[in-house]
Amino acid sequence: MVRKPAVAGYFYPKDPVRLLEMIQHISPKATVKPIKAKAVVSPHAGYMYSGYVAAEVFSKVIIPETVVIAGPNHTGIGAPISVMRTGVWAMPLGDVPIDEELAELIIDKASHAEEDYTAHLAEHSIEVQIPIIQYFRRDIKIVPIVIGTKNFQACVELGIAIAEAITESGRDALLVASTDFTHYESQKSAAQKDELALSAILKLSPGELYRVVEEYNISMCGVMPTISVLSAAIELGAEKAELIRYMTSGDITGDYQQVVGYAGVIIT
Repeated sequence: MVRKPAVAGYFYPKDPVRLLEMIQHISPKATVKPIKAKAVVSPHAGYMYSGYVAAEVFSKVIIPETVVIAGPNHTGIGAPISVMRTGVWAMPLGDVPIDEELAELIIDKASHAEEDYTAHLAEHSIEVQIPIIQYFRRDIKIVPIVIGTKNFQACVELGIAIAEAITESGRDALLVASTDFTHYESQKSAAQKDELALSAILKLSPGELYRVVEEYNISMCGVMPTISVLSAAIELGAEKAELIRYMTSGDITGDYQQVVGYAGVIIT
């Protein structure tokens, strides 16, 4: 199956030349030697808002051939944990095949995961990551996972299954948790709440992340994918997480009354 872009021309330019120009514009001007990472946390809003954070994160890590991307289900369509097992994503910067062997292994090992493509057709949280990743490495394969469940244990188990599948396959893979943080609150409120969520991520604590998001009503859309990715990274031996950049939509628009928070984190 060929999965066509759902938000090209909306969240990012559809034209490849304009797309490359935009990613170049939002990428850091000073280059640094990229490091080996287990995982990253990256936002998925329109590039004019969150692209600066995403581009800075991906510019700082070595991108292997296989990238496992877990994002939230905004549409409500499809299985609670939907893994697209076969096919190609036809993106403006070139086709991106699915790593079918790894996708199948994850489905086999994760009792709550299902092979399902319907959740992916209109969902933007994974799609928006891909052109920026392609900017830094074109020849990638992906395993796209859309998560709609709020079941904490299911998401932890998914993360462990992802780690086991990566280990068994011998893949050198980068894990990506696709998430924005607080939605449509004041700059002050968003910064305070997002600091709590980020503190849990930087401690590599999926349990604390889940707790603070629930307790403080943090509208972090990708909390469950982040829990899965944290769990996978820990299983793969992660020891450290670093906040690369935090900003809000207000930093772009100048409207600090209703902002969305964006954070980039690298886990090594």
